[in-house]
Amino acid sequence: MATLCKPAVSVPPYVITMEDTLALARSLHADHPQLPLALRLIQNTGVAKRHIVQPIEDTLRHPGFEDRNMLYEAEAKARVPEVIERALDHAELRPADIDMIVYVSCTGFMMPSLTAWLINTMGFPGHTRQLPIAQLGCAAGGAAINRAHDFCRSYPGANVLVVACEFCSLCYQPTDLGVGSLLSNGLFGDAVAAAVVRGAGGTGIALERNGSHLVPDTTDWIAYSVRATGFHFLLDKRVPTTMEPLAPALRTMADQHGWDATGLDFYIIHAGGPRILDDLSHFLEVPPEAFRFSRGTLTEYGNIASAVVLDAVRRLFDEGGVADGSRGIIAGFGPGITAEMALGRWTTTGSSLDTAMTGGQLVGSLERDGEPSPVGEPVR
Repeated sequence: MATLCKPAVSVPPYVITMEDTLALARSLHADHPQLPLALRLIQNTGVAKRHIVQPIEDTLRHPGFEDRNMLYEAEAKARVPEVIERALDHAELRPADIDMIVYVSCTGFMMPSLTAWLINTMGFPGHTRQLPIAQLGCAAGGAAINRAHDFCRSYPGANVLVVACEFCSLCYQPTDLGVGSLLSNGLFGDAVAAAVVRGAGGTGIALERNGSHLVPDTTDWIAYSVRATGFHFLLDKRVPTTMEPLAPALRTMADQHGWDATGLDFYIIHAGGPRILDDLSHFLEVPPEAFRFSRGTLTEYGNIASAVVLDAVRRLFDEGGVADGSRGIIAGFGPGITAEMALGRWTTTGSSLDTAMTGGQLVGSLERDGEPSPVGEPVR
């Protein structure tokens, strides 16, 4: 049974409050004909504060896509390792025990992926599989958990590290003046998160089923326009209406598993905005309190893209978890419009490095004629 262990989450030190955001909007866009609408929409997000990787005065400048991407790489290398170390500690594992790294990010670009740098610098085995995901946006957090689950089902006993690195502030575009862009400027925040999906043992969410659903004819509702100045975020005003078709997708997956999506014990939902959570609460027929972990993330950090679901899981742990066997759902939403969904039960089986048979330990010990195995697959 693959178990999603407690995530580690880190946010950068610079803070911008709701009041700061509103004041900036008024000063920067005093003559904007739709400024009152934008201010109202920003206030309605309920985002009390967000964390960003630079002081606000540097964030508002645009030195060019090259400089921004260089900063993305530098900040990722500076911040991701410490978060990974804490996630490994939560799972009671070491880098040598990891068989695959799933790295998700939509706010910067590197090739080779950061996964290659992590393997070279943090002691992960050379045979560690790499799965970078760059184009699923906010849905990528759910997708990363699901691909980790798939890998653990294919290779029982293997362990997968999931990493989400999002510096949304580096995508700020001062020339984008649509209402959707102004709203985004008051909604998104920066964060790094990581978690381990253990193939055996561990405390957390024992993953049982996953699925994906794409809402037809919505590919231009959330998108990037890639230009010389970098990523320009496009957000259609119809995005909040997608919960009406997505709620049945969550119900269907739960029904296929013999569960009722309206009566689960915990809900880990992407906090795209308050309207997303309110509408899903309505269409799933669950009380608003059921989404308290997601609302906590939104209020304290804003929309941190693919890292949202991992932070919401962390909040479930910090609340003390739930009773063994409690059933829950994880759902991330993003471009496409795509939903990545998972079902699982809370488990407190415990774990020990001395007793857990991990894929990474076994792979490292396999030799043929004195050479490492060429395929690098976990041995059973």
